[in-house]
Amino acid sequence: MEFVKEFATFLYQKEVIRFGDFVLASGRKSSYYVDLRLIPSYPHEFRKMIKYLENEITQKIGLDKFDSIVSVPTGGLVIASALAIETVKPLIYVRSKPKDYGTSKSVEGKIQEGMKVVMIDDVATTGGSVAKAIKSLKDEKISVSDAFVIVNRMEGADKALLELGVKMHSILDILQITEMLYKQNLVDQSILEKVKKQISI
Repeated sequence: MEFVKEFATFLYQKEVIRFGDFVLASGRKSSYYVDLRLIPSYPHEFRKMIKYLENEITQKIGLDKFDSIVSVPTGGLVIASALAIETVKPLIYVRSKPKDYGTSKSVEGKIQEGMKVVMIDDVATTGGSVAKAIKSLKDEKISVSDAFVIVNRMEGADKALLELGVKMHSILDILQITEMLYKQNLVDQSILEKVKKQISI
């Protein structure tokens, strides 16, 4: 839990998480923005995050229970690549759409029917992009039963993935982060209330 508290503070201090008025890629409005693509610019914190993620996967499902790590470009793929090196596991990734040249593949990397994979992403909101990737994997007869994300925005991703038979695990959720920052007097009550209003519990 000490790592989680330190990590939440780090996210805020380095403006990886910012509070205000933002428009997300989906067009939805948000009272905060999380940009985990900044974390690799801080290698020590990035490595701590990867090691913590590795420990979570080891404890929750076991490194011997799956064949490959899979992700989606771009944010999740940077995390998955580092994790693959740390765990010495093969890495594959799912394109948002099949490439329109060469082999026209949507899943890149060495795959085979019946293999088991663990999905990795950076931030989960509604789970749309991950759900789409999981469907592509299942079309290739690849089995996915667990997904790990760094930050869960608590806006429906858990439910969307569960409907596909995939359990989502997260290192942090937005409520945990905001409550930890509030306890340290880094954000005020109004920000905490806005976040609570936005999430779907």
